[in-house]
Amino acid sequence: MHAPIGHFDSARPAPDCLGELTRPVADAVRHWRGSVPADQIVYVDTDPQWADTAVFVEHYGRELLEQSANCVVVTGKRGGQTTLAACVVLSTTRVDVNGAVRRHLGARKASFAPMDTATGETGMEYGGITPVGLPEGWPVLVDPAVVDLPYVLVGSGRRRGKLLVPGKAFAELPGAVVLEGLGVG
Repeated sequence: MHAPIGHFDSARPAPDCLGELTRPVADAVRHWRGSVPADQIVYVDTDPQWADTAVFVEHYGRELLEQSANCVVVTGKRGGQTTLAACVVLSTTRVDVNGAVRRHLGARKASFAPMDTATGETGMEYGGITPVGLPEGWPVLVDPAVVDLPYVLVGSGRRRGKLLVPGKAFAELPGAVVLEGLGVG
């Protein structure tokens, strides 16, 4: 199979690669619902030594810089309550944690989750966290620019490998909210 974006040696439908994915991501692909069929989610094998964005796009295709998204875990706190959420923005932007995220979560304070919290709660590797397969009940805040792309490169749950996901599928993930102003330049 030829990858819809980028230049990868190996590209296969994600349902054919469940063994390459972490358990929560594999379960999400296995039980996929929505207008985008699961076989349109593509798994590409990538070398973890090229995982950092600048090196990654140099190796797999410069056009991927504009077609990649980051998924970060944030915490919102108000009183004694803590809410964990995921934010998905294009890799050329940053998450507006103290503005859009804080307001949406109704939090007094919002910040990036510590690495051990992010990996422990998601069951995914740091640097490979993806919005596909997040814990039930989590808000998944998605910048509209991500949804507007035909395909978006995101993590696969591990540092090795990536998922290529049709942009509109992000708006259909469990807990997804498309949030204007989430990604800022």
